[in-house]
Amino acid sequence: MTLSGWRRDRGTASLSEVHRSIAVSKTGPGWRKALTFFGPGYLVAVGYMDPGNWATSLAGGSRFGYALLVVVLLSNIMAVILQSLCTRLGIATGRDLAQACRDAYPRALAWPLWFLAEIAICATDLAEVIGTAIGLNLLFGMPLEIGVVITALDVFLILYLQNKGFRWIEALVITLLGVITLCFVTQIIMADPQWGAVIRGFAPTTEVVTNPDMLYLALGIIGATVMPHNLYLHSGIVQTRDYGETLDEKRSAIRYATLDSTIALTFALAVNASILILAAASFHTTGHTNVEELGDAHTLLSPLLGSAIAPSLFAIALLCCGLNSTVTATMAGQIVMEGFLDIRLAPWLRRLITRVVAIVPAAVVTIAYGESGTAKLLILSQVVLGLQLPFAIIPLVVFTANRAKMGKLAAPRWLTILAAVTAATIIVLNIKMIIDFMMGH
Repeated sequence: MTLSGWRRDRGTASLSEVHRSIAVSKTGPGWRKALTFFGPGYLVAVGYMDPGNWATSLAGGSRFGYALLVVVLLSNIMAVILQSLCTRLGIATGRDLAQACRDAYPRALAWPLWFLAEIAICATDLAEVIGTAIGLNLLFGMPLEIGVVITALDVFLILYLQNKGFRWIEALVITLLGVITLCFVTQIIMADPQWGAVIRGFAPTTEVVTNPDMLYLALGIIGATVMPHNLYLHSGIVQTRDYGETLDEKRSAIRYATLDSTIALTFALAVNASILILAAASFHTTGHTNVEELGDAHTLLSPLLGSAIAPSLFAIALLCCGLNSTVTATMAGQIVMEGFLDIRLAPWLRRLITRVVAIVPAAVVTIAYGESGTAKLLILSQVVLGLQLPFAIIPLVVFTANRAKMGKLAAPRWLTILAAVTAATIIVLNIKMIIDFMMGH
């Protein structure tokens, strides 16, 4: 079925090696169908708690206590809205966001969008590589330079798992998420935060916008949470399910896929809030208000929480986050290059290129500046992502609202309005941050 409204036909499907590879039963109870769609949301949720988030959440919690929890909550609501549009776009049109941009826009517009998407993926990858290397360093005392190189080897793990089937990749990601959760639950029980202050932290405050330092971190948290590569990734991997071609089947698929991502993102909210709560309870209340570096956090946790196991749990969770994020960022890289450019590279070659592009700057900074440089690079990478976001969000909102492109599966008016408000909020925050940055605030 070719919907009018596109400049060209879809062509080869996204991630063709796993496209429609997971069967969806046509009969049986609803919960069984829901379980079939259970998976892609967790791959997306990984991007919402990657090492870049850790840097911004640690900085936010140690500097401002629980005050920025409201930003974590807000950015998560934004994420739920935007990811629901991704599932809708992927299922309704059979295109991921990159293919949709290629098929809807002239080359003069599509190519710059591709270039910006690649920059976002490099910034994402940079955060994952540094985060994983720091995790290895904290756990095993491995020099950061060697850790950065070892991180590149995850390419082979992904290739091996993808050959076994997409469910294997999902299983790896969900297992690592389980380990992360366990680590944080234990640390928060040790930190014993003031729960009244935690609850108040979720209430809105104007100070977030009026205080430039707070705004810079708030934007970092939003940039680190709603990530451009996730929009491309989700619209691609949702098509690994063989949900059928009829309107009713697609409607049902949208419903189940949205349920999957919403549950998974609530899970990501819990992890992100935990990092901030841990930083506020352990560092802010003891006067350590400048903890931005993952290494500092690790060193301080033991004396502050009075337990030798706390730093190890922190490092294990960080390592799992880094590994998970590299898996998903590499897949997003494949979707972006194949979607925008229609270039079909062998998966191993595509992944190798993505890794090299991310690892070279990470290695240079690590060798030149050591850990202090990597912390600044982590936060900067999140701001770069925040600046790139509008170029992924605006096409997504426009496409899903367009009946000519989406047919009867176009987003309802209320959802489009919510998504447009989300896009506008992020764009306004970006402009304000750039002005503050140029004025030297």
